Amino acid sequence: MTKNSNLNPDLEGIYHFDNFFKISADFICIAGFDGYFKRINPAVSKLLGYSDEELYSKPITDFVYAPDLKATIETREQVYKNKPLLNFENRYLTKAGEIVWLSWTSMPVENERLVYAIAKNITDKKRIEEERNLLLSNITKINKDLKLLTHKTSHDLKSPINNLLSIFGLIDVSKINDPETLEFVEILKITTENLKETLNDSIKTLSQNENLTTSIEELNLNESLHDVLVSITSLIKDSKAVINVDFSALENINFNKAYLKSIFLNLLTNSIKYAKPDSVPTISVYSKKVNGINQLIFCDEGLGFDLDKVKDKIFGLHQKFHNNSHSDSNGIGLYLVYNHITSLGGRIVVESKINEGAKFTISFKY
Repeated sequence: MTKNSNLNPDLEGIYHFDNFFKISADFICIAGFDGYFKRINPAVSKLLGYSDEELYSKPITDFVYAPDLKATIETREQVYKNKPLLNFENRYLTKAGEIVWLSWTSMPVENERLVYAIAKNITDKKRIEEERNLLLSNITKINKDLKLLTHKTSHDLKSPINNLLSIFGLIDVSKINDPETLEFVEILKITTENLKETLNDSIKTLSQNENLTTSIEELNLNESLHDVLVSITSLIKDSKAVINVDFSALENINFNKAYLKSIFLNLLTNSIKYAKPDSVPTISVYSKKVNGINQLIFCDEGLGFDLDKVKDKIFGLHQKFHNNSHSDSNGIGLYLVYNHITSLGGRIVVESKINEGAKFTISFKY
C-alpha cells in the first residue's frame, strides 16, 4: 500500500496532477487576463533562468523577445475573446540573454479570466530548420552559378567547333595522296562532328532540366554505342582495346539519349584508361532482361577496385582510386553515370576486385 492510498478520489487526483505539473519537461502555466503568470511549473524558471518571484512579478510580455512582441499581444487578445490557440510560435529571452523558441497551445476559461497553456521548447528544431534553409539557399546559389557556367561554356565552345568544321570543309582531300593522312583528317572531322552533337545534346538536356523535365525516348543500344565508339576511335586504336558487344537479349530501351551516350562514353573510357599495364583492354558490353527488368552490363579485366575501401565513395564527385596514373582524370565520370541512371529511377551495382576488373550492372526503370 502506498502512502497516498488513503486519499479520497478527489484529493488523489489533485495529488497526481500536482506531480505531473512539477515533473513535466514542457512549460505548463496558468495566466490571468491581466497578463501575469498565476502559476508556473519548474520547467519555466529552469529554461528562462528567472526565479519564480521574478516571473510572477512582471508582465509576461516583459519576457517575450522584442521582435515577437506585437504578434504575441495580438494573438493573446484573440485568446481573451475565447478563441483557443494552437501551435503559436514565439521567442522568449532568458535571463542570460539567450533566445528560446516556444510553441504554445492555450485554452481560455472566460468566466475564470484565466488561460491554461502548455508550451514546448522548439529551439533545437528551429536551429535545424535555419541550418537547413541556409543550406538550401547555398545549394540554390551554387546550382544557379553552375547553370550559368554551363551555359557560358556551351556558348563559348560553339564558335571554335564550328570553325573547325569550316576548316574541314575547305580542305581539298583530292590533293592528299597519303592514305594515313586522309584517315587522320577523316577521324578529326568525325570527332569534331560528334563533339558538336554532344554539345548540342548537353544544351538540350540543360534546358530540359531547367523545366524539370527530362525527355525519354526509345533508343537503339547498338546505334547509341556506335556513335560513342566513333567519337573515341583514336583512343580505341591507340589502346588496341577489344570491345565485345551483344545486345541480342535487349536491343532497345526507353531512356534519355544524351544520358545513355554519356554512360557508354564514361564506362568505356574508364575501362580503357584503367586497363592493367602492358595488357590489352578487354571490355564486354551486353544487355539482359531479368525478371522483367531491362539491364545493361559493362565488364572489363582492368585494375579494378578494393570495394571494402571504396564502396561508399565509388560514385562520389571527384573521387579517384588510381592516383598513380592518368593525371587527366577528374573523378567525374562515375558520378555522372550514377546520376544519369538514378535520376530516371534506375539502379547501378558494381562488383570488383583488385586486378580482376570491374562489372557494372545497370537496371533501368522502364
